[in-house]
Amino acid sequence: MSARIAKLPHLPHVPADQEDEDGDEDSEAADSLGSLPGSGMGPPAMPAVTQRVREQKPPNPAFAPISASGFFADAFQVSVPSIELDARVYYTPPVVPPGRSPSSTSVMVCHHGAGSSALSFACFAREVTDLTKGECGVLAIDARRHGKTTSSGSDENLSIDILSSDLCALLGKLFPDPKASPTIVLVGHSMGGAVVVRACPLLLASGYKIVGVAVLDVVEGTAIEALPHMNSLLNARPDGFASVEDAVEWHLKTKAIHNPTSARISVPSIIVPSPSSHTRSTGINYIWRTPLRSTAPYWSEWFTNLSSLFLATRTARLLVLAGTDRLDKPLTIGQMQGKFQMEVIPATGHHLHEDDPTRLAEILVEFWRRNDRVVTGVKKVGEL
Repeated sequence: MSARIAKLPHLPHVPADQEDEDGDEDSEAADSLGSLPGSGMGPPAMPAVTQRVREQKPPNPAFAPISASGFFADAFQVSVPSIELDARVYYTPPVVPPGRSPSSTSVMVCHHGAGSSALSFACFAREVTDLTKGECGVLAIDARRHGKTTSSGSDENLSIDILSSDLCALLGKLFPDPKASPTIVLVGHSMGGAVVVRACPLLLASGYKIVGVAVLDVVEGTAIEALPHMNSLLNARPDGFASVEDAVEWHLKTKAIHNPTSARISVPSIIVPSPSSHTRSTGINYIWRTPLRSTAPYWSEWFTNLSSLFLATRTARLLVLAGTDRLDKPLTIGQMQGKFQMEVIPATGHHLHEDDPTRLAEILVEFWRRNDRVVTGVKKVGEL
């Protein structure tokens, strides 16, 4: 952390007579460390100004929510009684050529990070559809306690085993016959990376054809090192927001998300209306759907052994990072031995799939096309 502080740019002095009402908020946000790189712990933590009742201001239409209907073909709930979940799914299915079976197609299955939602993959999904002309589908899910997924029982447990079994059970519900299922590319961001790495061998054992596993901006070593600092960083996050537009604006101004279009789609799904009593006392109308602090008991187990499990996965492996300084020792050795493909997307933050969905789609489509050819017994779309 000391090294990162030293790298922060010098902030110019602003005379007191030039500061406006929000001057303290802006200067504090600019001076924040944000999230530790590669920590896998969600968006940056910025100094909160929500401890006092704030003057309500009209919502800014520039930050108004955008519907995901133009980014996914379908959005629906999937009941999975075995895990007591009614899971929210966003899906653009692959195009099945005449005379071919669904098993000849492919789908990228996307799992979001802690505190986020499936809609963080909305812009990416449309890019994949456009690049492949519908040849490769995209499926994104809301994990338990996230987005619009609900539970008929207790959904407090976010252990890695529960999250991994949730993903396997949901895919089993959507594609009940592994032999007739499309080939699958597992894509996981942050916490979702840990989930897909652990779910992959379970799905392979069940007979599903896994083309590859892609992990987005999470590295075990960096994540574990960041854990002691997470509570102090989370202390600085806002408790909530005056409006949905206010939440979108905060994510963009603090660089938690760089892409305004993606923020306007994804941020509304990670907040919920606050209790009326809370609103009256604080002026906060929306609170976090999944407060990151509530997931603290599971942080360590999410990331412990992630590197070794990733390297041992019996499929093609891809690691996409927002910076080159994020590899731990096992991954550094594995990269030198050619055990996985690594790509870096510059000028992005932790939510690289939102910040630059075009470049990520290009990387993953190329990864899928190359490795889909080597899946035994699977013919590519268009082949005889």
